[in-house]
Amino acid sequence: MEQQHLAYADSLRTYIRSKMDVTLKEPVHFLKYPFVDPGSIYDGNLWDWDSFWAVYALLNLAEGTEEKKRILRHAKGNVHNFMDHQLEDGYIPMMICKWDSAEPYLIEKHKQGHILNMHKPFLCQQIALISGWSGDVEWVRGYADKLEAYFACYDRHYYHERTGLYVWADDVMIGMDNDPATFGRPRFSTANTFLNGFMVSELKAMALICRKLGREDRAAHYRAKADALAEAVREEGWDRRDKFFYSVDVDIETRAYDWFHKGLGVFWKSLPIKIRAWTGFIPLWSGIAEPAQAAFLALEHAQDRNTFRSRYGICSLARDEKMYDISATNNPSNWLGPIWIVVNYVVFRGLMNYGFRKQAGDILRGTLELLGRDLEKTGTLHEYYDPETGAPVMNGGFLNWNLLVLNMVDEWNGAEPLSRFLNE
Repeated sequence: MEQQHLAYADSLRTYIRSKMDVTLKEPVHFLKYPFVDPGSIYDGNLWDWDSFWAVYALLNLAEGTEEKKRILRHAKGNVHNFMDHQLEDGYIPMMICKWDSAEPYLIEKHKQGHILNMHKPFLCQQIALISGWSGDVEWVRGYADKLEAYFACYDRHYYHERTGLYVWADDVMIGMDNDPATFGRPRFSTANTFLNGFMVSELKAMALICRKLGREDRAAHYRAKADALAEAVREEGWDRRDKFFYSVDVDIETRAYDWFHKGLGVFWKSLPIKIRAWTGFIPLWSGIAEPAQAAFLALEHAQDRNTFRSRYGICSLARDEKMYDISATNNPSNWLGPIWIVVNYVVFRGLMNYGFRKQAGDILRGTLELLGRDLEKTGTLHEYYDPETGAPVMNGGFLNWNLLVLNMVDEWNGAEPLSRFLNE
């Protein structure tokens, strides 16, 4: 790295270490255990994948016995809080916040019979991360049956048997909030690459947890499910012409009436939703992509300055999509092009997994420049950024997965990634 990038890395490390404690919250209201929140406007909120990435970054930064103990206490608290709100059918909410009145909103709606989205596939990944880092899995032994119920709930409500993929129930709290492949589309119609790509990693993490708990038969079961899902993603999601992974529409069937459509019916299982979002790179993180597929993602899509490649990393939506827009918005947050550091990290790590170090280095340098300049100019970091100018869009004081920039630096310099704890 150039001297300026090294200087940015040092200033960001100093700033982030000075702010780490801001994310570590003590029990409040429905959150009976310590937890980690994203900072900024999200103070007092416990989110599923947000807390995973925060812990992923914090464990990488942990120094000294007392600091390690404190971070571990809050990391475990995330899991304890989510499990504390699991319902009898296995449902776990995506988010728990301190201002809920009677009970967490998603729990209330589920009890009323509304099938909304549930905890995104980062629960077992967080458990595996914590257990691998600490060398202790016994703290979750009592949750073994509850984790089985969590996956059973996913299979009962969100599994599309014909394609072998999982679908979102709706477009509420889907991680990439306004992903056009799901946002505004019919319920239960989208098998999103985000959901299925990270679910492969979640199933692998569950297999690892089961093996460490001595449940070898269940470990084999979940490993087989992970392999089958990965194959379904390759079969249904990989586009042979565009050389890219797409989310797919599963609301596909022969709609016959009277004497029409009695001949050759719909034999394809899904239709690609040809919108190029950053989610198409998740198969690099999860190990789904075959080597030839990874090469297309790394050497073409991740390097294309007309679509994904920005000076500051990877655009969350390709520039040439009609929905491309970098407006400031919350609820939903804007993933229609802005730079998000979690996107940069997932793609960086995926490229490194497949040996594309040069391309990963481009993302690292862009991320350092983006955050380093923001810190210099504003004295803080923001939630997401303009991919053309690097200007912050909104929500100063946001921490959470911005901390992942230091994971990137350390891994570039030879540190083993914490993703090594997530599967066998």
